[in-house]
Amino acid sequence: MQRYATSEKRQKILGGFLCYRAELHAIGLVRGFQWLDGSFLEQVEVLENRPPNDMDVVTFSYMPTDESQETLLSKNSRLFNPRTSKTDYWVDGYVTFLGPDELESLVERMTYWYSLWSHRRNQAWKGFLQIDLAPDKDANAKEILNAIENNGDHP
Repeated sequence: MQRYATSEKRQKILGGFLCYRAELHAIGLVRGFQWLDGSFLEQVEVLENRPPNDMDVVTFSYMPTDESQETLLSKNSRLFNPRTSKTDYWVDGYVTFLGPDELESLVERMTYWYSLWSHRRNQAWKGFLQIDLAPDKDANAKEILNAIENNGDHP
């Protein structure tokens, strides 16, 4: 958390990301993982002399029991629309589901995201971050971010 909360803009993006995760958890998406990428992870301030605009996030989640994509969409459709997730949470967010029925689609989507995120626009190699979707560490992350924001400390 401290590594990326180095400016007010980055803190705002991290706060939005934690809210995005909380909303995913609220509708039952708690098992899986997320891939994080974009200018937020690339030190864009140094590379392009500008702040990051958002965080790119792909959530790979297991479908909650007794739910369908339609019922989840009805609970909070804004989470599943990259335009609204960017407006609401500073997250360019996408969700894909894990499970035996989605295997071919999953491989296709993971290949797409890997090919898109493995290079910068200038074709230089880069990586992305994978984190667990489980909510158990989010409270600690929020505490750290709040402490940074309240103390004005930029690591």
